[in-house]
Amino acid sequence: MDVHGQQKAQEALDVEIKSFFDSAPPLRNIENVSEDLKKFIEMNSSGTRSARKVVCVTSGGTTVPLEQRCVRYIDNFSSGHRGAASTEYFLKAGYLVIFLYRKGTCQPYCSLLPDYPFLECFEFTHESGIQVRQPYSEAVKWAISEHHAAVADGTLLKLPFTTIFEYLQILHMVATSLRSLGPNALFYLAAAVSDFYVPWESMAEHKIQSGSGPLDMRLVQVPKMLSVLRSEWAPTAYCISFKLETDVKILLEKANAALKKYKMHMVIANELLTRKEEVTLVTDNENIHVRRDPKQVGDEVEKHIIEHIVEKHSTYVDNLDQKVSRDTGS
Repeated sequence: MDVHGQQKAQEALDVEIKSFFDSAPPLRNIENVSEDLKKFIEMNSSGTRSARKVVCVTSGGTTVPLEQRCVRYIDNFSSGHRGAASTEYFLKAGYLVIFLYRKGTCQPYCSLLPDYPFLECFEFTHESGIQVRQPYSEAVKWAISEHHAAVADGTLLKLPFTTIFEYLQILHMVATSLRSLGPNALFYLAAAVSDFYVPWESMAEHKIQSGSGPLDMRLVQVPKMLSVLRSEWAPTAYCISFKLETDVKILLEKANAALKKYKMHMVIANELLTRKEEVTLVTDNENIHVRRDPKQVGDEVEKHIIEHIVEKHSTYVDNLDQKVSRDTGS
């Protein structure tokens, strides 16, 4: 595509993105999200914390409502385990984390707790009090201690979403808030984001009645916002996206295509059946195969993913700092 064609394509994408945000229902808690982000940035932009790196981890899957007063929806399923586990390792590596997560999905520090029901962890005492059951006592103590410490210290900010509209609006707010951090900002986009949606203005207001016969509904493609995240929202941030496929034979080809199309710094390629065991980190100049160690109890592939990312991100920041120094002659 020539320069003129690229310009036309970008203009068309800009129109799609503006139309999406203009027609999306406004966030109900936009003031709270904005205030939480502002406090988080201010708290961590003074004194020795000014040089600390901030990562936005997105986690879980988005929903696409089929009615404005939603009863039915299309769901991009994701347990959120990768995002939650990765958040723990980013915090351990010294990052400040904005955890943008789907309500009801996995949370940081909860991997050792039962998935359902959570109440299995507790029991009544003879004094009509409540205590943690013995099998879960250490896990609950650790989870509460680590979570409360991260929140109290201001190193973890949790922002929930459910729909595709909420997710993209909050992501936009986070990205523009982190723009001033330059290369110290990192985006780890692990959420399963819907490819198609029903525009709000063409959506049924009330519950769709089954007696009306077969359902004929037109889904519109969600504008590809990764490129505008890179070019406008946070142009010097380090950006990582994910590519999941069920056919391993096309996985790396798709990951490389996404790397070039959206100008990502890294695409993490994972195959559905083996995603908890191994992934490939795809960059411009190399592919890094990462596996968890099955012989090591409790070893997770996310631990090794984050170790590589921390190294790559540090190199990226150092290289940009050196370039600025050369350009300014300082």
